[in-house]
Amino acid sequence: MEVQDTGRLYVPDAKGELTFEQVFRSNFKGLHAYAFTILRDDIMAEEIVQNVFCRLWEKKEQVDIRTSIVAYLYRSVYHESLNYLKHLKVRAAYGNYVQMQSKNQTDRAEKKLLMGELEQKLNVALSELPEQCRTIFQMSRFEELKYQEIADRLGLSVKTVENQMGKALKLLRLKLVDFLPAAILTLLNI
Repeated sequence: MEVQDTGRLYVPDAKGELTFEQVFRSNFKGLHAYAFTILRDDIMAEEIVQNVFCRLWEKKEQVDIRTSIVAYLYRSVYHESLNYLKHLKVRAAYGNYVQMQSKNQTDRAEKKLLMGELEQKLNVALSELPEQCRTIFQMSRFEELKYQEIADRLGLSVKTVENQMGKALKLLRLKLVDFLPAAILTLLNI
């Protein structure tokens, strides 16, 4: 059977030849249902099938279908659907990555802000301590001196240093009570 070239895609069929439009009309619903079983998205299933037909039309001169056109279309819809699902996975992974980066930046900013506030409150609380108490606390915590070293430097007994440290810690706990749970969590996460 000889067919004139009228710009239409003719596809071989067991009975002869079918036009592109005939192939589209007779297979669209089945292909759409097949794509839907893979994608579970009615709109995307329709778009996938339309993409397959568009690509077939665009490459009509290069496409050489040696098997059944229906088998070719189902295989094309299958691969196009899988490619779309892979694309969704990549997008989701990227979205998770961006979300985690944003959360990490927010967490770091919150920790920095909390640490700044804690440092400010600690400085105020330290300035309100009695002078000897503050000096002993600073030598112990900031210079990391042992009680005996502090006692030797200040000419005090070790027992006095211990008492002054206890007093400093008690007063600081009272002044920083609102910050202690958050400060401990922040320091543990750093």
